Amino acid sequence: TADAREQLESAGVTIKPYDRVFADVAELSGEPSSDDAKQPDKPVRFWMDGGKCNAALAQTVDSQHLVTAQSPIALLKARKNEQELKGMREAHLRDAVAVIKFLVWLEESLDKQQKNSNTSESSSDERKAELELDEVSVADQLEQFRSQQAHFKGLSFETISASGPNGAVIHYAPTRGKCRPVTTQEMFLCDSGGQYLDGTTDITRTVHFGSPSQHEIDCFTRVLLGHVALAKVVFPHGTTGPMLDVLARQALWKVGLDYRHGTGHGVGAFLNVHEGPHGISSTVRRSSVQSTPLDEGMVVTNEPGYYEDGKFGIRIESVMIVRAAETPHSFGGAKFLCFDTIAMVPIQRKLINVSLMDRESIAWVDAFHADCLRQVGPLLADDPSALAWLQNACAPLVQ
Repeated sequence: TADAREQLESAGVTIKPYDRVFADVAELSGEPSSDDAKQPDKPVRFWMDGGKCNAALAQTVDSQHLVTAQSPIALLKARKNEQELKGMREAHLRDAVAVIKFLVWLEESLDKQQKNSNTSESSSDERKAELELDEVSVADQLEQFRSQQAHFKGLSFETISASGPNGAVIHYAPTRGKCRPVTTQEMFLCDSGGQYLDGTTDITRTVHFGSPSQHEIDCFTRVLLGHVALAKVVFPHGTTGPMLDVLARQALWKVGLDYRHGTGHGVGAFLNVHEGPHGISSTVRRSSVQSTPLDEGMVVTNEPGYYEDGKFGIRIESVMIVRAAETPHSFGGAKFLCFDTIAMVPIQRKLINVSLMDRESIAWVDAFHADCLRQVGPLLADDPSALAWLQNACAPLVQ
């Protein structure tokens, strides 16, 4: 944009055509370094991240002048400072307000649609509104709710608004005019996020506004058990994400189920919604994910799922912050870490089969919901309908 160009130029940044990078790098690779007083004729050296940089660009530099290693900037970005973490928490609270208002609106709209379908007295305008409840129109409404929040700058990625069997397509993108309606008859998966000046969000909630089957409920509960197991783990410093990935899958594995994607990725602070070098995955083969230990200040998603082709998809995703854990012991002087979940949107209780859960998992969900109500409730004081919905959604699992 013109504003971005002006800011960059005022900071002394020269902007060149994208394709010029190959010629400029080749030219620079043969020039002496001006800041090396002892070896004034030493050519410029290039540091390129082998896991990120493309081969064509690397081949423009003589190998003797090329350093291939993970960029040190990546770790500096990954370990957020206190101000960045504060911003991420605050952005997620405002984002929770938007997502909760969206879920309230969607539930009320579907309820009205259901009532209208049971009577012949519905007007043409009401029937038109029914037709507009599809994957794209509801995603538009979610964006509208986000745009009402302070510091909102846009979506962090294209919303994955997926109804019924489309939820089984992991990176589904609906097409306006050619997408599926959202109804009370099937599961609805919504993976979305916002960019705010103080943070980046990424959240997935899967819901059913009708009567889910017992199979859907049981599958959802097993995904939730994996989500909880990862969220509440305590682990020693030096642990990498792939070492924890099994926790998110074990409840599914017990009954022969699984999912074909990673369990978590790093998240930037008003930057990329997918940010390395860390992550939680047994399927991602990038060396940085396999070799980068989780550390204090890192932000990572927790998003196990389950998908049945042609039927439904389930994913529960929340953003977490890595922090120091308080433990009664410190074996060998080791530091232990844990996660703080900062995505404050409740998990739909009607999809949870409590009989499949252990006491610790039930306690975690109840504590999480209590946090949602405590932190987001005051932000909904001017919206009695949304506040009442939140209070009901955050009721204890066992009454």
